[in-house]
Amino acid sequence: MTFAMGTPMPVSALDRRLRLALACVLALLAATPFAQSGKWPQRPVRVLVPLAPGGSVDTVARMLAGRLTEELGQQFIVDNRGGAGGTIGTAIVARAEPDGHTLLMMSGAFAASATLYKLPYDPIKSFAPIAMIAAGPLFLTAHPSLKVTGLGQLIEAARAKPRSINYGSAGVGSSTHLATEYLQQMTGIELTHVPYKGIGAAIANLVGGQIQLYFAPGAAVFPHIKAGRLLALGHSGERRLPTMPELPAVAEAVPGFSALFPYSMGAPAGTPQPIVSRLNAVLGRILEQPDVVERLRGYGLEPAHTSPQGLAEAIAREIAMWTKVVKAGQIKVE
Repeated sequence: MTFAMGTPMPVSALDRRLRLALACVLALLAATPFAQSGKWPQRPVRVLVPLAPGGSVDTVARMLAGRLTEELGQQFIVDNRGGAGGTIGTAIVARAEPDGHTLLMMSGAFAASATLYKLPYDPIKSFAPIAMIAAGPLFLTAHPSLKVTGLGQLIEAARAKPRSINYGSAGVGSSTHLATEYLQQMTGIELTHVPYKGIGAAIANLVGGQIQLYFAPGAAVFPHIKAGRLLALGHSGERRLPTMPELPAVAEAVPGFSALFPYSMGAPAGTPQPIVSRLNAVLGRILEQPDVVERLRGYGLEPAHTSPQGLAEAIAREIAMWTKVVKAGQIKVE
């Protein structure tokens, strides 16, 4: 049957056509990853930590994964993929489906890597920032055999015998490396760098006395400091911490020195905005829980929840800062 232009189509035929069109639209929506964000997450979510297990980033990620599991009703599973200053694991997230089921735990290494490596991703365009979680200083920690009790004595000893003091790091370009390089640039001292493949091995050798100095995350060294196996000389923040008022900031002896390191979460670029917004809101609630605040402070961190835009701006500032340090120190990765 045919109909001339302007001839009304029977209601039954029109109804069939509308139903067919609606079915096509619904099928298209169903094919779009999680267009209806209220149904996210629909399966376990991988939280990728691009660093070795046992460090502070890994510790914070595991704490958050447990809370996110409770809040959102699906398992959040931490997956450690270390190597190349964090770029290997980060690249995995950059290539992942942007459906909210792969997340990236970010640290100071994220910005530092942008200054050191030819990256297989764009540190700005390849990711959807979700939220900054916490921020805190590194703690300048010494083995007792070094026989210094403060930063002033360390600087004097290093100037008296250049390159005689060995310091460890979690690898070339890691935050622990760059913070110590920054300290050398600002004081004129010369130390000998001993890079490790992760924090765990570096701490083991620091406790064992094979290296004498390490700018470490609090979570990695606090137990050893409390037990008297290591000595804290200062921290990389701008002023003394309310939780550790007896420990001086490095800036007290080296005016202008400041290196606070962020702990953040991101996702592949293109992750639907409703998912990003929901995650940001849930993280905000988690970071207000008293026991979470207490645990973060136990690691030497403070909650620092931001909007996605706030995190994007912080990353840009970090990249600019560490680019200057890397250029001044002529730091290169092999």
